[in-house]
Amino acid sequence: MCGIVGAVAKRDVTPILIKGLQRLEYRGYDSAGIAVHDAGQTQRVRSVGKVQSLVDAIAHNPVSGVTGIAHTRWATHGNVTEANAHPHMAGDRISLVHNGIIENFRVLREELIAAGHVFTSDTDSEVIVHLIDSYLTDGVDLLDAVRAALQRLEGAFALCVISAAEPERMIVTRLGSPLIIGKGIGENFVASDVLALRAVTDRFIYLEEGDLVSLTADTIDAWSVTNQAVVRSDVHVQMGDEDLDRGQYRHFMQKEIYQQPDVIRKALEGRIGDDRVLDGILGPGADELIAKVDAITIVACGTSYYAARVGSYWLEDLAGLPCHVEIASEFRYRSVATPPNNLFVCISQSGETADTLAALRKAKEGGYLATLALCNVPTSTIIREADLALMLNAGTEVGVASTKAFVAQQVCLMLLSLFVGARRGLLPARQTKVVADLRTLPNLVERVLELDSEIKRLAAELGDKQHVLFLGRGSLFPVALEGALKLKELSYIHAEGYAAGELKHGPLALVDEDMPIVAVAPNDELLEKLQSNLQEVRARGGKLYVFSERESQFQSEEGMVVVALPKCEPLMAPVTYVIALQLLAYHVAVHKGTDVDQPRNLAKSVTVE
Repeated sequence: MCGIVGAVAKRDVTPILIKGLQRLEYRGYDSAGIAVHDAGQTQRVRSVGKVQSLVDAIAHNPVSGVTGIAHTRWATHGNVTEANAHPHMAGDRISLVHNGIIENFRVLREELIAAGHVFTSDTDSEVIVHLIDSYLTDGVDLLDAVRAALQRLEGAFALCVISAAEPERMIVTRLGSPLIIGKGIGENFVASDVLALRAVTDRFIYLEEGDLVSLTADTIDAWSVTNQAVVRSDVHVQMGDEDLDRGQYRHFMQKEIYQQPDVIRKALEGRIGDDRVLDGILGPGADELIAKVDAITIVACGTSYYAARVGSYWLEDLAGLPCHVEIASEFRYRSVATPPNNLFVCISQSGETADTLAALRKAKEGGYLATLALCNVPTSTIIREADLALMLNAGTEVGVASTKAFVAQQVCLMLLSLFVGARRGLLPARQTKVVADLRTLPNLVERVLELDSEIKRLAAELGDKQHVLFLGRGSLFPVALEGALKLKELSYIHAEGYAAGELKHGPLALVDEDMPIVAVAPNDELLEKLQSNLQEVRARGGKLYVFSERESQFQSEEGMVVVALPKCEPLMAPVTYVIALQLLAYHVAVHKGTDVDQPRNLAKSVTVE
């Protein structure tokens, strides 16, 4: 979760660190801090709240130096306080920032306290800096002290350590949490994400698990997990800033919702021909491998999990394959019976989600035919470790609550379904029809976006509610789940998604005049069944908000508000209907005055368990 930035240069690094933190704030915004070394002196400033609070604190207490580390925190161990903010220090000589969780910190803390170390925070992270300090005896330099401390740590971590005794040097390492090196000329950098460093370099080294690196302004020396000296090659990452500017929009989330027609076009570009999905969309050798697939398992977390649930309907319909979907945090810890010729698919916007990455590593040891990653970041760990990859091409998503990445995931899952289906007897005529429908999808989404004002008026009615129930059937059931999640994330209203056919099995007990019901009701083979479900709600005084097509015969009347979406083919409905629910959640949040782009207690990239 947390964001790390570090720099070793021949100029003041404070502006670089602050800019990096601002671009990493999506990773956590409970507190922030900075520590810099210059001429053997350590200067540290920390603050509770977002990075702007740190900027304000530095304005009153300026710091400067040629070596520095900075951190934006998503709290795990310890409350949100200045004392628990990073960087942590041992005395006045060592400073450290940490992303991850140290599982054995209590044992280490007790041991260190018994040895005379004084702790000032409640975090697991402070244990690391004191442990390093305990090894920093006469004749032991910072690198060897860090190396010795690593042997005692259990858990996941990305670390960046500096010492007042070696003010022009920085030690970094990673195990289970992302960390990259940025190469400059006469300066070097470290960060959790390339976004943090796009203003100062476009050359990056992606560290492997267990790598330990010593950085100066002019040198990068690395050792593997086995303490063997290694040379990690750098790669050029081309980046633009267009996604980091809100432009005409009030919030990044609003901008990202409106970007979705183009996101769909980019996800389809170069992947579909006139009548089919093109060969090679999964990379070299994939065609022959996919022909062997007899079952598919998809693993993901959060919003990506709901995209996977939608995709399972398409894979079973278009490819004729059994498709099992699991939450990554559950999959990684249970005994899994793997059917023969089972393709493992993992979905992650960032490619660094800890549970999904752990599930992928389990799958690579578990007898699956191959592993496939759907991801938005081409340089991510998940992409590097999976056998095959299908990139989302959604562009940088700044809003913590995912919108455009979710839609890109849906489109890519449709492409996968068609690709696999074509190798398993999917009728050419049907593939041609679905491909034609995909081509019209961006225009359909644009027409949904034209309903923004109407949905905004509806949102004002929901803004004062305490609970909302979302209903859907078939492939729209996961869309109802996603709609409920978006409302929870952004507005802090308790919301649940439910399969409409299950109303009679419990949820009807909740329905009264204070429980609004949001239903997604496309004009498909389940519409008549859904209409009956909604009548059950109306008979019990529930207020209905129905998203449907004009042709579905729903009409606004007392107790029911209908939003008419453009007509679309049933297979495309999960994409068009989720756009409407995104707008609904967005406008409810704006109405309530919550922080749309950075909802409380959340982070964009969940890199800890």
